[in-house]
Order: sequence, then structure tokens, then C-alpha cells
Amino acid sequence: MTAARPRPGLRSRLSRLPLRVRLVAGFSAAMLVVLVAAGVFVYWRVEYALDRGLDTELAQAGTTLSRLVRSDGHIHDRDSAEATGVAWQVLEPSGDVVDHGGPAGERAMVGPRRLARVGADGETVNVGAFLPASAEPYRLRITLAPVSVDGSRIYLLVGVRRDHRDEALRELLAQLALAGLGALVVTAFVGDRLARAALRPVERYRRRASEIAEGATGLRLEVPPDRDDEVTRLGHTLNGMLAALEQALDRERQFVDEASHELRTPITLLTSRIQLARRRERSQAEHEQILAELDVDLARLARLAEELLQLGAASRLTEGTTDLTALAGRTVEQRRLADPGAAGHLATELPAEPLAVAVGEPALERILTNLLDNAAAHGAPPVRLVVDAPAVGWARVVVSDGGGGMPPALLRTATRRFARAEDARSRAGAGLGLALVHDLVLGTGGELRLCFDGEHASYGTAVPVACTHGPEMTVSVLLPRATG
Repeated sequence: MTAARPRPGLRSRLSRLPLRVRLVAGFSAAMLVVLVAAGVFVYWRVEYALDRGLDTELAQAGTTLSRLVRSDGHIHDRDSAEATGVAWQVLEPSGDVVDHGGPAGERAMVGPRRLARVGADGETVNVGAFLPASAEPYRLRITLAPVSVDGSRIYLLVGVRRDHRDEALRELLAQLALAGLGALVVTAFVGDRLARAALRPVERYRRRASEIAEGATGLRLEVPPDRDDEVTRLGHTLNGMLAALEQALDRERQFVDEASHELRTPITLLTSRIQLARRRERSQAEHEQILAELDVDLARLARLAEELLQLGAASRLTEGTTDLTALAGRTVEQRRLADPGAAGHLATELPAEPLAVAVGEPALERILTNLLDNAAAHGAPPVRLVVDAPAVGWARVVVSDGGGGMPPALLRTATRRFARAEDARSRAGAGLGLALVHDLVLGTGGELRLCFDGEHASYGTAVPVACTHGPEMTVSVLLPRATG
């Protein structure tokens, strides 16, 4: 037995409506509140003005009649009482009519409960319904008479008809309702047009984004050049995002193509060696030789995969602070211990004091290792490592070698993945070392420079430090110093 689904609330149902409908509904609701508030204020002010006129007439008539009440509760000058033109009654606390005049009859216009609530200042009340219209609408002023009958106070009631006042208020209500309804319709229509006009560019953006999602390339959102509002700024931001995504896709596509090309050779070579080994029976020595050759190819594949993984993790390794002097000395010492025969070909020049840089130790170690490996694999002795601080706020690592260097065209493309000179393709490596250094250095906000025979190529932030000159191949890395 499945539980019944809860019914969606009002907010949930409203959230399913189109945005244009919600905007118009919200605008109309706000306008309705404003119109009702304005109508209530106008009605209150008009009602107050009309009631004040009636109250003035009641006060004048009450003053006149109060002087005419005798000690027995009757009026002694009826002509003067009738001249006031109002309805009047003299009432006992029980509600019995002692005397009356004008339109008022012998039946009390108010009951004893109402009389009991009258204080020394008197009370003004309305009798007869406003809606629907009463046959005898009155506005009454009830006061204590200046005399008493048999020791009991009596009440003087003075009333004027409210027909004109009520009719004016009913007419005002009808006009306010009609005008409010008309204003609400007009504002809803205008709000709908404004919402359509405001959301029209968004709909255009949606259609264009749908085309891009379906595979169209090179498209951008149409942003009016003569406008600067929230929608156009959104369009510029989305166009920038599309351009960045397109560049990222191009880089990834190029990387995949180049990686596929680089992986194809060792995989093909492995397949060929295995096929050749299966063609005939071989001795144990021949199998061991084939396994040794396969081990070389597999090692190349493993190195290539490791370098690709390092490229993928480059952006996550740059955070932290490291002593460049200490790490450079430790890296060189480890290389000398690992290969004592090549120790004499590596010279260093390190500062005596610590040099802290805003780079994580894993990233900085890979930068140093890749620069030294690149010089050892593609350069020639002597290899020189220099660490210094050429400018305020910057530290520099310079690796130079005595090899044949790079042609000018390769200097400008050497940091691309799998980029290698023709004569370097026969040597170990996949052309990912400088690409990894490039990504790590740019991730720190630094600069990578390649210099050879007077030609220079720079990548990253422009640092106000002059390039090193000389005939040897030089790779310089400028890193921001750690603060604090």
C-alpha cells in the first residue's frame, strides 16, 4: 500500500507557472494593494468630511434644543424646536419617549443599552444600514439633558438623515471600484508587455544556447551594442563563458588527438612484437630478449601515463609556501646521489639565505625536476642551476645547458603538449615536461621564459625582470615570493 503524495502548496504551484505570468501576477498584486490602500484613504477622508458637516448641524441643533427642555422633560417652545429642522426625542433611561418632534416618531430611535453607554460628553451614532440602503438612515447625537425628571437624568436625542451622505459614499465606492478595476487591467496589460519585452532577449539567448548545445560551433549570443543593462551584461558574460568553453574544448580535443598519436606508436610496437614472437617457437633466451624489449615499451607507456596524470593534477598542486633555496639544494643532492657519474656536469648557484615562494612543495619539486630532466635529456653538459631574487616580490630559477638549444619557431610552441623538435623524437620523453612546468608556473601567477641565441619567448604574467642573455639554452621560471 503506497502512501498518498502530499498535495503541492501554493508556492509550489506558483513556481511552476511561466516567469512572465509570475511577474505580471506579482506586479498586479502589488498594484491591487496600492489601489486598495489609496481607495481606503480617499473613502475615509470623504466620509470624515461628510460626517463633520452632519456633526456640525447636530451640535447646533442640540445646543438649541437643550435650552428648550423643561423640568418635566417636554419642550416648552415647539416652534423653536421645529425650526431646527432635525428629528429629536427626549428619552428616559428605560427608552420611553417623553417628547419628540420633527421626523422622529413616538418609537425610540435607540434602545436602553445604547443609552446606558452615553457618558458626560455624549455619543454620536449611526442607525440604519449603509449597504443595502436603509429606508431611514440617521446620524444621531445623544447627550444628557440639563434637567432631570423625578430625580432621574433624561437624554436628548438629535438626529439628521444621512441619505445624501450615504448616497455620496456609495457613488464614491462604485467609482473607486470601477477606476481600480480599470487601473488594474491597464497595469496588468502594461506589465505583461514590459515582461515580454524584458524576457525577449532571454528567450533569444535560450534559442541560441539550444543551437550551441545541439553541436553548432562558433555561435555567440546576440547582444545589442547600444545597451548596458542586466540582460546585456548577462549576454556578455555568457559569451565570455562560451569562448572559454570553446577554447577549453579545443585544447582538450588537441590534447586527445596528440595523446592518441603518441600512444599509438608504443601500442603498435607492442602489438607487432607480440605478433612476431608468436610466429615460431623460440628459445628461453629469445623469450627473455623479447620480454626485455616489451618491458622498455611498457616503461615508456607508464612514463607517458604518469606525465599525463601530472598535467591533470597541476592546478591542484600550487597552493602553499616552500623554501626555494632548501628544496633546490635537496633536489640537486638527490640527483647527484642517484647518478654520481653525472654529478660533475651539474653546477649550482644558490643564495645563502632562505627564499620562500608562494608555491606548494609538490609543484615546486616537479618544476625543478622537469627543468633538470629536460636539460639532461635534450641539452648537453654543463648544466647550471641558479636561484636568485632579481626583483622585489619575485624569485627566479634559471636552468641552462650547453646543448644545441631550440629553433625560434619551437621556442614559441615548446610549452604545448607533445611539442618536440624533429631530432628529439628519437630520444626518450613525450614532450610533456615543459607543458607541465608551464601549467604549474602559470597556476602560481608566475612567468616562464625560454631563451636561446638572442631569441626569447615568455609565457604568463609579465614580470619586470630582464631576460638572461647568452649563447646557451636557458629556461627561467619567475615565481611570486611568499608574503608575511
